[in-house]
Amino acid sequence: MKLIRTEDAVGQILCHDITQIIKGVTKDARFLKGHIITEEDIPVLLSLGKDNLYIWENDETMYHENEAAQILCDVCINEHMTPSEVKEGKIELKAACDGLFTIDVERLNEINDIDQVMIASRHTNTPVRKGDKLIGTRVIPLVIKKDKMELVKKCAGDKPLCALHPYVLKRAGIVTTGNEVFYGRIQDTFTPVVVEKLKAYDIEVTDHIIVNDDLDNIKNAILKLKEKGCEIIITTGGMSVDPDDKTPGAIKQSGAEVISYGAPVLPGAMFCLAYFEDGTPIMGLPGCVMYASSTIFDLMLPRIAAKVPVKRKDITVLGHGGLCLGCPECHYPACSFGKA
Repeated sequence: MKLIRTEDAVGQILCHDITQIIKGVTKDARFLKGHIITEEDIPVLLSLGKDNLYIWENDETMYHENEAAQILCDVCINEHMTPSEVKEGKIELKAACDGLFTIDVERLNEINDIDQVMIASRHTNTPVRKGDKLIGTRVIPLVIKKDKMELVKKCAGDKPLCALHPYVLKRAGIVTTGNEVFYGRIQDTFTPVVVEKLKAYDIEVTDHIIVNDDLDNIKNAILKLKEKGCEIIITTGGMSVDPDDKTPGAIKQSGAEVISYGAPVLPGAMFCLAYFEDGTPIMGLPGCVMYASSTIFDLMLPRIAAKVPVKRKDITVLGHGGLCLGCPECHYPACSFGKA
């Protein structure tokens, strides 16, 4: 840094805060470290007794913190995010709509391993609401070498580091299986739970079929919902390894490709996920969904609603963080459940 006359400081960068004190009114920073001095600032600075200022000696090899923060923002943002104004080298991104937030953790770690830059984010695959914070970016020093920011761009590549996927699937069909429900021996208490969870994503249940524990009947019900244009098909009941439980076999015989039958998640180990050739998903829900606050269904539904394809590996990695602690008051998704 160097000392210069205040009158000569236009366009220069302050390297310290300057406080303004007005008795009985204020005592606060009038100009913050990193502020770029304008012509209009000169009379104010002089009135504060600042005939000379310490400023940063910038050159063509350096970026100001605000310029660098904008670069960090640019490598992160997609069209469903809104940035804050840059302040003290920081920019935050917020959700412009409800959706599923995802981030490439490998590239995030690579960028954060670059000295003097940082990006802090929510966990990937987190459901968010419009207005929620997604990420915060900043550089550590007031000025930073341009070659470091070029390295950031190289690590980020051509694709935004993170994305917000709006929920796009809106029509669901439910197949309720079980002799006990089909023959009216007990009340169906499973379907209302699923309907409420779907409502949180603006998904309407347009069709509901109740069948007995017959493999062909379950399969035909699934295919009927598919023919009627249901964008999501959900089966409830019959998901255990009990010989009487036919639902997993019916899902397979429907012609859908089973991605996984079983998940390293508690509650939810007996979950089944399959896709028809056109991408229509089928979820076989285990009984825990009926009574547990947060289950594998809560982890998978946002991805399905946002039409983000789920592969077997995406389910495999849920084991790390896949143990719900069963808190007396459920705070999901603001907890560790499902966060790898």
